[in-house]
Amino acid sequence: MSTKGIIDYTKTLTKEEIKQIVKDNNIEFIKLEFCDINGIMKNLSIPAEQLDSALNNEIMLDGSSIKGFRSIETSDMYFYPDLKTFAIIPWRSDEDVKVARFICDIYNPDGTPFEGCPRCNLKKMIARAEKLGYTMNVGPEAEFFIFKKDENEIPTTLKTHDNAGYYDAAPSDKGENLRRIMVKTLKEMGFEVEASHHEVARGQHEIDFKYADALTTADNIMTFKYVVSAIAEQNGAVATFMPKPIFGINGSGMHCNISLFKNGKNLFFEPEKTYQLSKEALYSIGGLLKHVKSFTAVTNPIINSYKRLVPGYEAPVYLAWSLANRSALIRVPAKRGNATRIELRSPDPSCNPYLALTVILAAILDGVEHKIEPPLQIEENIYHMTKKERKRAKIDSLPASLEEAMELLDKNDIIKDALGEHIYNEFVSTKEKECDTFRTYVTPLEVEMYLNMR
Repeated sequence: MSTKGIIDYTKTLTKEEIKQIVKDNNIEFIKLEFCDINGIMKNLSIPAEQLDSALNNEIMLDGSSIKGFRSIETSDMYFYPDLKTFAIIPWRSDEDVKVARFICDIYNPDGTPFEGCPRCNLKKMIARAEKLGYTMNVGPEAEFFIFKKDENEIPTTLKTHDNAGYYDAAPSDKGENLRRIMVKTLKEMGFEVEASHHEVARGQHEIDFKYADALTTADNIMTFKYVVSAIAEQNGAVATFMPKPIFGINGSGMHCNISLFKNGKNLFFEPEKTYQLSKEALYSIGGLLKHVKSFTAVTNPIINSYKRLVPGYEAPVYLAWSLANRSALIRVPAKRGNATRIELRSPDPSCNPYLALTVILAAILDGVEHKIEPPLQIEENIYHMTKKERKRAKIDSLPASLEEAMELLDKNDIIKDALGEHIYNEFVSTKEKECDTFRTYVTPLEVEMYLNMR
């Protein structure tokens, strides 16, 4: 394990192994990373000489200035590094100063998990699932755009990095080389990357990495966004996970491929049943469809999210499920056996992945525990159905705005309980301010449309 430059990311390292790797690789700084309530990565950098203090959970954090954390009167908290997340940061370690990182939980001074830490909150929901014998695995598909900077090196949406389309190749796909660097970097940090390609919209891309348990997946999403953004920046571009950066073309989603395992077996696969789907799979679909309108505020948490969730741009807005039909909110891909899964297509990459997977798991557990039957699957293309046809088929829609989504969240005790009182209250406060800002702000489009009114 201590061989210079080689780390086996498939196993959890001991403290002594980590210290040896830091020494062998001449690592000078350690980043202690964590996530605020908005899903923004934060970090504290410490010299490698302070590694023992970090490994003994002795490094302190002032939480009073972190979104959703504590007031100035009770702001002392501690970093608890997760040893499984130790990694050397490749693009930093090519420089003169070599850097490694841990992803951390945030704890109170009394040694209890901080109730406002999104990662701790997900671990609490995972523990509840484990008591019932379940492990939720998730494979995310996080899309992103790459834009050119302007002449002053300021990020802008005026020029996409390329004008290619779905599955296009170079030279049309000018992002191919950037994606190659991103994939290489992710692999160096322990990711098993399955595929990468250009997406439908110009300047839009996707890199798919292997599914994992919910906590590992949430950590991976945070790392993925960090890597993609850093590599784009190094190459004079800007990557964004904004759901709808350009009017009139497809936005970016983060489809989540979900399965439940028990004793190493995929519970969703049952070869003798209709569609080869088990009752647990159907109940999970039922739970998701029951709660999705209420947890959309968490999986699609910004004003811009609802510019993507509109008909006409391949966005899943209709509450239905189907085999293969991509116009439905939930799709069941064709693979069976251990690969049997359900694909929730509404989340977008602006979400806090720890909170998003918390509420998704809560909805699935409610479906399984209470045997919530889903409606019949929809085979028709819902996008081509009229409003009357959708009403006749009892196909509802996702909320059309963040305000509507917040109202629905407030009425759902299952989802509110999953978030916990502290996170829920802080989340609501943050979103109310966001909605109010956008409600009162005068946009360039308004000026263009109304300035010359007489």
